[in-house]
Amino acid sequence: MAHVTTLKLAVLIDADNARPAIVEGLLAEIAKYGTAHVKRIYGDWTKPDLNGWKEALLRHSIQPIQQFRYTVGKNATDSAMIIDAMDLLYAERFDGFCIVSSDSDFTRLASRIRESGRIVYGFGEQKTPEPFRTACDKFIYTEVLASSAEAEAEASAAPKQRSAKELRGDTKLLNLLRNAIEAASDDTGWAGLGAIGSIINKQSPDFDSRNYGYAKLSGLVNGIGLFETEERHIGNGKHIYVRPRVGKK
Repeated sequence: MAHVTTLKLAVLIDADNARPAIVEGLLAEIAKYGTAHVKRIYGDWTKPDLNGWKEALLRHSIQPIQQFRYTVGKNATDSAMIIDAMDLLYAERFDGFCIVSSDSDFTRLASRIRESGRIVYGFGEQKTPEPFRTACDKFIYTEVLASSAEAEAEASAAPKQRSAKELRGDTKLLNLLRNAIEAASDDTGWAGLGAIGSIINKQSPDFDSRNYGYAKLSGLVNGIGLFETEERHIGNGKHIYVRPRVGKK
């Protein structure tokens, strides 16, 4: 029987730093990690620039939180999100938080939530500053979440599949994979793909095979061409194992 995820999650969205086109993909992604018991989005809903969100909120039962912009140049939305997040944290009802924003102002919030033993999933555009990305347990770029129907005009923003040559030229990627394989390998040099992915995410929270144009880590590994894979039947399931090809560097 498949394992059922039961994490209780609070989803907090910064409307000023997220696009309506991601909402379906965002909620589908969050469902992989747990159940969204709270879904709130923050912004000044009196402003026309947020009109695009309104239909999405009704369709997906996301609660809009009104926050007026009291002072030009100051982001009151961030403060409202942070206050609500701390209130929800102290209520001790949630196993984790999903913070949807490309704003580095949420870096300390993510760190504080993790200090309390909760999981933090961050969602933001590729321009998101590194401090916020690395403060999360896992960070997902929203460019890979936009649905084709809603984001057709922005399709160029989605990562294109990289060639083997491009992947082999990515020193950071190769080092991540090789180090993870070495750490997870057995005496024969083989390492389980699941363990490899877990180690990589701990070292680099914003790692995602979709950033390279591959739906799954197995596809990315095969696309590089420097590793060999083997499928093993263990119990009732299939598991993929990986090791470097002999003579390949």
